[in-house]
Parts: sequence; C-alpha cells; structure tokens
Amino acid sequence: MTDKLPYAEVIGDPIAHSKSPLIHNFWLQALGIEAEYRKTHVTPEGLAAYFLTRRADPDWLGCNVTIPHKIAVMDYADDPGDVRDRIGAMNTIACETGGPLVGTNTDSGGFLQPLMRDKWQGKSAVLIGAGGAARAILFALASYGVPNITVMARDAAKAQALLDRAGVKGNILSLTDPLPTADLLVNSSPLGMTGQSPLDLDLSPLSATATVYDIVYAPLETGLLAAAQARGLATIDGLDMLIGQAALAFDIFFDAQAPRERDEELRALLTAV
Repeated sequence: MTDKLPYAEVIGDPIAHSKSPLIHNFWLQALGIEAEYRKTHVTPEGLAAYFLTRRADPDWLGCNVTIPHKIAVMDYADDPGDVRDRIGAMNTIACETGGPLVGTNTDSGGFLQPLMRDKWQGKSAVLIGAGGAARAILFALASYGVPNITVMARDAAKAQALLDRAGVKGNILSLTDPLPTADLLVNSSPLGMTGQSPLDLDLSPLSATATVYDIVYAPLETGLLAAAQARGLATIDGLDMLIGQAALAFDIFFDAQAPRERDEELRALLTAV
C-alpha cells in the first residue's frame, strides 16, 4: 500500500481499539480493489482541522465516525437525507473530489441486520445510553415498529431529548433503576468497553425469551453478554452491528458491495486479534 491509493478511514477519540480497518481491508483484498482503510486519532479540538486537511486530499474518500464525534460532525457535512432531524447523529461522511462532504448514518441499518436475520418479533425494548449510537438505535427500533421502548441513561434530559427527536413516547429510567420487563436489552453506551466502567445489571426482570444486544466489541464477550448467556438468553455481540454498518459504509466509500458470504472468515479474523 502506498499513500497514493484512494483511502477511507475511521476517526475517534480513542481509536486504537477500532477493528474497522481489519474489516474494510479484508473486503478490499477479497474484491481486489486497490484502496485502503485506516484509523486516525482525532480529538474534539482537532475535528475542524481534520476536515479542512482531508478535504484538500484528492485521495480521501471519506470517514466513519465513532465516539465522541457522531453529533459534532454534523456541523461539517451536508445532510441530503435529513439525518440531523431524523436521527441526530452521523457515523459516515463521504467525499467526492471537488464536491461537498455528505453525511449519513449506517448505524441504524447495521443495528437492525442481526435482528432481522434472527426474525426478532419482540414488543418491548430497553436501550441503555443516550449518545450518538443510541440515537441511531432508537430510530431503528422505532422504524422496526417496537411499541414499548425504555431509555436508561445517567442524564434524564438527554434521554427525553432522544425520545422527542425520534417521536417516541417511551419511558425514562436512570442507570441505577432496576430493569423493566422487556424482550430486548440493548447497550449502546461505552460501559463495559475495555478501559471503561463495567455495566452491572440484574437481568432477572427480562423475559425468558429476551435477547441481549451489546454493541461494545472490545472485549467481544462483555460482562453483560456473559451474564445473559448464564441465564440462557439469546445474545448479539458488537461485531454483528459493526460488520453490518461497515458493509453499508463500504458501498458508499468504494462503490462495491461487501462480500458478506465471507462473514464467518471475517469474524474469525476479528476475534483472533
């Protein structure tokens, strides 16, 4: 690989843990596409300078966006899909030479893919967190037709704003409240991630057929998923959403469909590092 290849990347703070380059570069190699995908550490203070520099680079195709930039990046991109109003967070910024930056959100579609694959048909969900990822997930849950949604967050005002933006008349609980009965529990917060505080919850209120979905993927088996498996509950790990949203972004950046028939091989690669 050389610096002259077209490239996309993922930005965040922190970013060292990101597995996105492994995913995209696996697909690029599988398809024989001469391009690359990187990860770049960008602080909140450096976000404006980052976009100024990248827009001047003709080889830059765009970036994926992770914590803590999913809301802030909306100030730097055009929004033809009305993502700002519908979701309130962007995780993918695309760039065509000489054109504007265009923002979208592939987290919603990536989040839903494993639920659709498993034909999940629950009626109630609990969403932990009220940040950028939570916005996309709440939008996805509402779009999927889940009628009963509870948001658990440290900040009740942020949780209410999350519900209001999505047009959902849900419930709000603090992280210290007991879980309500639900068919789906989703952790969209960084709690449980390597280097973060653990997410300790009593899962006994969940239904016996509930699914526990943790979007954290470092570590892949979080304490939450381990506790769910100990109760015999169905689980979905963070790689499912990560790969799903990456596939949608891959098409945007490289104008090619990811070879999803090689998902098993890709997961083996991701869990080996």
